[in-house]
Amino acid sequence: MPDPGPLGSSPPKLRPTPHTTVPDAPSPVVAHPAAPPAVSGFLAALHPPVAFPGPPPPTPATAVQRPPDTAASGSALKGTGPQGITRPGITRPEIDLQGILRGPTGLGTTSLALSAGDRPPLPEPVSAAPAPPAAGRAVPGLYHHPVPEPDPSRVEEVSRRIKRWAEDEVQLYPEEWEGQFDGFSVGRYMVACHPDAPTVDHLMLATRLMVAENAVDDCYCEDHGGSPVGLGGRLLLAHTALDHVHTTAEYASAWQESLLSDAPRRAYRSAMGHFVRAATPSQADRYRHDMARLHLGYLAEAAWAQTGHVPQVWEYLAMRQFNNFRPCPTITDTVGDYELPADLHARPDMQRVIALAGNATTIVNDLYSYTKELDSPGLHLNLPVVIAHHEQLSERDAYLKAVEVHNDLQHAFEAAAADLAKACPLPPVLRFLRGVAAWVDGNHDWHRTNTYRYSLPDFW
Repeated sequence: MPDPGPLGSSPPKLRPTPHTTVPDAPSPVVAHPAAPPAVSGFLAALHPPVAFPGPPPPTPATAVQRPPDTAASGSALKGTGPQGITRPGITRPEIDLQGILRGPTGLGTTSLALSAGDRPPLPEPVSAAPAPPAAGRAVPGLYHHPVPEPDPSRVEEVSRRIKRWAEDEVQLYPEEWEGQFDGFSVGRYMVACHPDAPTVDHLMLATRLMVAENAVDDCYCEDHGGSPVGLGGRLLLAHTALDHVHTTAEYASAWQESLLSDAPRRAYRSAMGHFVRAATPSQADRYRHDMARLHLGYLAEAAWAQTGHVPQVWEYLAMRQFNNFRPCPTITDTVGDYELPADLHARPDMQRVIALAGNATTIVNDLYSYTKELDSPGLHLNLPVVIAHHEQLSERDAYLKAVEVHNDLQHAFEAAAADLAKACPLPPVLRFLRGVAAWVDGNHDWHRTNTYRYSLPDFW
């Protein structure tokens, strides 16, 4: 997972500590190129204006009753259908999703709209008084879409639950790293990335997995004891917490005990256990496959570190298609409480959309974590560093070229999503595309606003 979060492995006694952030200077206004005509209509619905609509007045005759969210993780996921999943449908009532998922869009979806009886429960309402915009500066020239400020009540609740999980269930980090864990701001991250999650319980599915993925990256690969030496063995054993070993009775108990032996494996085991209870078998297997891709990317980067190889730009981008955020947006349907069927997920044009989304979001990480990585010991590969090395550019010019690479990837993602929406205008496909786009936008917003972790280089 790109730019690991600060996590650890010893089981401490922990107490919450507040943290503060210092905003960067306001970002200059940058004009972005217009989207091609072929995709502009789709993008208008994909990236709506960033304002929460006010709650509609209640209508007794048509009011939808929603079960309240509960404090116990996973409780709201029970009883909603096989494996906790309802049939594909439309859950968010906001006007931004109506155009793409329910109403006429010009893409032939009118006859495919689902009846009211087929729709899962509506998500919990957002706060009546949205929080003020968070401080943070966007990379100048970076093509991106702003998002509504995440619902503060959800952010607070997700943050509270994930810290309790980290402390009580998996003993994730020692006490001295607590402030760093808080600074990760994973609650804000996941609420921004999954705006159609029906409940906080659904948000927690993604939040646990995100924290577990970062624990593996941090403790096995990076800052907190990580090393490229012997990484393959560590990753394989950790992966068995996601994809269980089927062996003889004589040796099964030793494997089961190993899953509790360190923080990364404890986190993987617990997070995946929560996930599979809510996901369909197909969704769970999809996630395992994406995590195998991620681990393969880790190993490629580790091999280069051991040999001192600085990859060509195309090689680096190939590695980043595997060592990237892909596992996160591909669970957007599970978090949204519906399913993109396996045959639709496997379409080559859907795979292209998902790959481009993962690639673009990962270059966002390279750009925002650039100064942080320059301060770390040794040579830390990221796109600006690789471009500067092989194309004999200054640090500034290499960074600006990396911004252009990101923008090309982001435009390609949006064009591919528009093409797929036209070619296959089925409701679960359109909703999944909207969910992936929301994840891409939310990921950028988290990087922009997390001034605890990131600051921009002085290139402008």
